[in-house]
Amino acid sequence: MTKHRFLEDSCFECPMCKDKQENYCFKHATTTYNGIKMNGHINGNLDIHTFGGYSNTYVCHQRFVFKLPDDMPLEKAGPLFCAGITMFEPLYNHGALEGKKMNIGIAGIGGLGTMGIKLANKMGHTVTAISSSERKKDLALGKGAHNYVAMSNKESVSGNMASLNLIIDTVPVHHDIKPYMSLLAPGGTLVLLGAVAKDYDLSLMDLIPMRNVTCSVVGGTRVTKEMVKFCHENEVYPDIDIITADKLNDVWGELQKVGNASSTRYVLDIKASLK
Repeated sequence: MTKHRFLEDSCFECPMCKDKQENYCFKHATTTYNGIKMNGHINGNLDIHTFGGYSNTYVCHQRFVFKLPDDMPLEKAGPLFCAGITMFEPLYNHGALEGKKMNIGIAGIGGLGTMGIKLANKMGHTVTAISSSERKKDLALGKGAHNYVAMSNKESVSGNMASLNLIIDTVPVHHDIKPYMSLLAPGGTLVLLGAVAKDYDLSLMDLIPMRNVTCSVVGGTRVTKEMVKFCHENEVYPDIDIITADKLNDVWGELQKVGNASSTRYVLDIKASLK
């Protein structure tokens, strides 16, 4: 069993909750990290915000608890409820599981991006990895991308203009999204995942012909169940490295040094850490 990586309660009454898309709850879902217990379906000290996944005990509504397949590796299941559902949700919502072959772009080749490449590949689509330079080409192709676009290379961009039905943009900082729009085929959609506060510069002309821009955040219980089922049946898992608590400072230093050059998700083994 495992609980939802990001949610532990919601209002259950708004249209989104009734459709089991609690991540878009109109009254604001209670999050796992520093969430406010405002919806009345969980007990515990209601004056204290939620403490996150490393709490000794945790109280959440049964709606947000999922039974995992017996043979699913537990150490790989945790990251599925973060990177996995974050990438699966926009793929699911934009038709990637409806049987029609698509050309799908994944922008940003890090922990999220490589998971998106794996998912889109296993769904049977042609996958184009998109990054700022050629530096991550081997990584992206090794995870299942069929094509690679380096945005700093004008020929690379021009050679792939109007070719993609869907682009999932995982870049976590403010950036110019207009070049990505040029890669979209008519009717294509750019999905932004990075929680960037600054407004993007985009005009109506950038939406011609029939191009769309939207965003996504984690996933609700309905899509999360589909994600678990798909990843289990197709053996799609994130790249992980299991560590103990005494290695946390080393890992943090490594992340500071390599930035987003790696696709690895670090998994903390709490039981081993307490020995």
